Amino acid sequence: MTVYLTSIIGSASIGVYTLATDKFVLIPKMVPEAKAQKTAEWLNTKLVHTTIGGSLLGGALACANSHGIVLSPFVRQEELDTIKASFDGVVTVMESRKTAFGNLILANDKGAIVDPRMKDFVRKQVSDTLDVEVVSGTIAGLTYVGSLAVATNKGVLAHPQLKEDEKKLLESVLKVPVDVGTVNCGIPYVGTGLIANSHAAVAGSLTTGPEMFIIGNALDVVQEVE
Repeated sequence: MTVYLTSIIGSASIGVYTLATDKFVLIPKMVPEAKAQKTAEWLNTKLVHTTIGGSLLGGALACANSHGIVLSPFVRQEELDTIKASFDGVVTVMESRKTAFGNLILANDKGAIVDPRMKDFVRKQVSDTLDVEVVSGTIAGLTYVGSLAVATNKGVLAHPQLKEDEKKLLESVLKVPVDVGTVNCGIPYVGTGLIANSHAAVAGSLTTGPEMFIIGNALDVVQEVE
């Protein structure tokens, strides 16, 4: 189990483009097949090699755990087919004007925290799809929780200005330890530069050694520079 460094399409903001669970990692088609497969090998999971709505921003437009995936209403049929070919969980195209569900939801297989502005019927769709309890919350006083933290079934790494009451809520709902840190040489929006599952973590290429150490401890993976 390891912390790896990489970039996506020349960017260290890999969490904007990619999405990882214990079941699969979603990586945009524009990433070469060999590189995408290598990332899937690092995470010890299946590769879903596709865009979402023709966009590279799969990490921002979707949220998933082992039970299901929540998708932007812009997703195309061929993209749905690609996802369903590699993932046997619940696949839901959301009935909402919101599109950036990767930014609005922080989830693992045990629970989910969502943007407090999310409507009740959307929260129910998220709960039914991911098969977890869904609770509204903030991180560092901000609502776009998916971009402010990364959650796995072993731990959470969150924005360094996480408040104590927010930490307690995260630990209660996601049922794992919570720590704080940064990625990509000081960026506090952890979800933009990190993907992870129970097996490994992959951070943006600008992430420093001390940041990798914190990531490894928070998500219970062992630090190793590749």
